[in-house]
Amino acid sequence: MWRERVGEDMDRDAALDHVETVLDTVSDGDLPVPVTECWVYGEVALGKDPITRLDVYVTKDLLFSGDPAPELDAEYGVEGIGRTVDAAWAREHPEWVRTDDSGYVAPEKCLAAQLLPEGEPVHLEVCNTGFERNVTQRAEGARMREHYEQVIDPRGVCLYAEGRRDDDTLAKLRESALAFPPLEEALTMLGFDDEEAETAAETMRAYEADQEGTTVRGDVV
Repeated sequence: MWRERVGEDMDRDAALDHVETVLDTVSDGDLPVPVTECWVYGEVALGKDPITRLDVYVTKDLLFSGDPAPELDAEYGVEGIGRTVDAAWAREHPEWVRTDDSGYVAPEKCLAAQLLPEGEPVHLEVCNTGFERNVTQRAEGARMREHYEQVIDPRGVCLYAEGRRDDDTLAKLRESALAFPPLEEALTMLGFDDEEAETAAETMRAYEADQEGTTVRGDVV
């Protein structure tokens, strides 16, 4: 249950209540695709209250035993059930089936529909590789193109990995007991020089401030 919102921001306790719900769902395993990691990053990791947005990162696996389900594709008017998302999940949860612009089932959008509260300031980042590797890869690409809004804030906390959730770390998050450097300093640890880190941090903050409602990004590394 979401608690009181503060203006356009989100109450920290409400955000962490939802993070716990995400962990419950991921641990249960009833998902469109296997999830192997779950992190939170950015403001919620830093202990801010209220927070501008809740940032969640999940690492997804491919379906290795999925079979095409043309009957469900026809029933739902989509393509890809059984190939990109689990057919049993889609049969059980048709309300969470989502597609890309071409009508093909999009795992990241299905995950967002299931895991996130609609319309709230929450971002879900979905990738086929782990948080730490993707942070590095995205930072390198963003530096080459100077598209700093694509950098993932490296100040993250792992709450689920290898089939186990970390409730001790979640408790520390609730106590705002985890320490992280300023964003500019964190970016220098990824190879940014001081001037570039300052520019990138300003761009990242401005980009985040422009986002509204629930957002999701699917990435392949």
